[in-house]
Amino acid sequence: MSSPALPVLLLLLFLVAATAAAAGDDAKRDDQRAPKSQSCNNPFQLVKVENWIDGVEGRIYNGVTARFGTLLPQKPENSVRTPAIFSNPVDCCSNSTSKLSGSVALCMRGGCDFTVKAEFAQSGGATGMLVINDAEDLFEMVCSNSSEANISIPVVMITKSAGEGLNKSLISGRKVEILLYAPPRPLVDFSVAFLWLMSVGTIVCASLWSDLTTPEKSDERYNELCPKESSNAATARDDFDKEIVNIDSKGAIIFVIAASIFLVLLFFFMSSWFVWVLIVLFCIGGIEGMHNCIVSLTVRKCQDCSQKTVSVPLFGETSIFSLVVLLFCVAFAIFWAATRQESYSWVGQDILGICLMITVLQLARLPNIKVATVLLCCAFVYDIFWVFISPVIFHESVMIAVARGDKAGGEAIPMLLRFPRLFDPWGGYDMIGFGDILFPGLLVSFAHRFDKDNRRGLSNGYFLWLVIGYGIGLVFTYLGLYLMNGNGQPALLYLVPCTLGVTVILGCIRGELKSLWNYGTDASLSAEHSEV
Repeated sequence: MSSPALPVLLLLLFLVAATAAAAGDDAKRDDQRAPKSQSCNNPFQLVKVENWIDGVEGRIYNGVTARFGTLLPQKPENSVRTPAIFSNPVDCCSNSTSKLSGSVALCMRGGCDFTVKAEFAQSGGATGMLVINDAEDLFEMVCSNSSEANISIPVVMITKSAGEGLNKSLISGRKVEILLYAPPRPLVDFSVAFLWLMSVGTIVCASLWSDLTTPEKSDERYNELCPKESSNAATARDDFDKEIVNIDSKGAIIFVIAASIFLVLLFFFMSSWFVWVLIVLFCIGGIEGMHNCIVSLTVRKCQDCSQKTVSVPLFGETSIFSLVVLLFCVAFAIFWAATRQESYSWVGQDILGICLMITVLQLARLPNIKVATVLLCCAFVYDIFWVFISPVIFHESVMIAVARGDKAGGEAIPMLLRFPRLFDPWGGYDMIGFGDILFPGLLVSFAHRFDKDNRRGLSNGYFLWLVIGYGIGLVFTYLGLYLMNGNGQPALLYLVPCTLGVTVILGCIRGELKSLWNYGTDASLSAEHSEV
């Protein structure tokens, strides 16, 4: 079911995946540029807003504290259940005519500074203040200048929909009570271990895929008995070899430049419809990848499965088994796209993504370490620039903004592996971009081919050591992520030295760097090492 357009499509998806070459989570970041003073220097806390309607527990809302005011307790038992009431005027920009004493004041955003609202609520006797945002996100409330903010009550922002829910109950004359607390996020969430296993496992599977999918009935005796089947298998292998794209140095540089241009376009013009285009592309690539993985693994065990064919318009003679698998993959991708907002959608996204990356790593190859050095060094600079340096120019990290979907109504691009934070009271996901798997994966796949061509074992080859290096690089990536309070990390900052660096060091120690550097271009060196 392949076509000449397949390599182009998958490499296009590789280009899009490169825009998500950063590891991170979906936690909010502190606004370090905000003015600070001694009384306006609080860390932003994520807040649980529990509420009771006429004594019946309602939905729990999320909020975020301000830079000023008192900090909230971490446990609900250390907080106090308090009545809630709307201030009058509702923007809290002047003294309230409604009695706020002993209550949590509800205020609408806008009209005056956040500190002014808090001062009026506090002067009215309120025990806390909830600011209702005018959008479905949580704005980080800061002081308007560096003057002192003498606020001694907690100030929390909630989303527009949360405010509407509370307002609906208050308008109907029902009693609303509020309890505020801020459970901390765990320093380490062990869900990253599963993400680590998926990332390392994807690279290992992609590198060993040709070995894993070689038909078991491939011996000479079987070929003699079944010449037609062996001929079909050889033809299929020849067709696949024609689809392989060997990356060269010039192509590597152009690729990274193109990825940068595409990333900037996404940053400025990304919208929900643009993300839908990426979702469709992801589904098409995921369908092809999943189809390729299922068929190749099944045919290895049962070559007879591919013998029965049927004539299909546009595709010609097609294996019935392949067609059935294709229909299943299409249904799977459509189901994921339709339910991508559900809590379980990460499973389908990860399955499609892993299959896609395995297929891409079969079709795109590095011929030698020279090209690998050009590609990975360019990707190394690319990743660091768009995560750490781009805020100087664009006032925020371009890659993190694109990965989170900040300008697409929260619709994140799907070129990410995700795993839910199971031990985090706030939930959310740990994520890693496809680029952080594909770029090092190209080098690891080359190392496996080099070891196989030169008949190397695990200990005296390069493949095992690069897999270990990649795994250690991921550990460093997540260590950096936690040390920087959940801010997105340019994973290639750690992965390139741990993979390309390991290759160069081993090559120097073994005296094989020249062979690795010119592999595939110097026939004499290749032949010499083939005899070792």
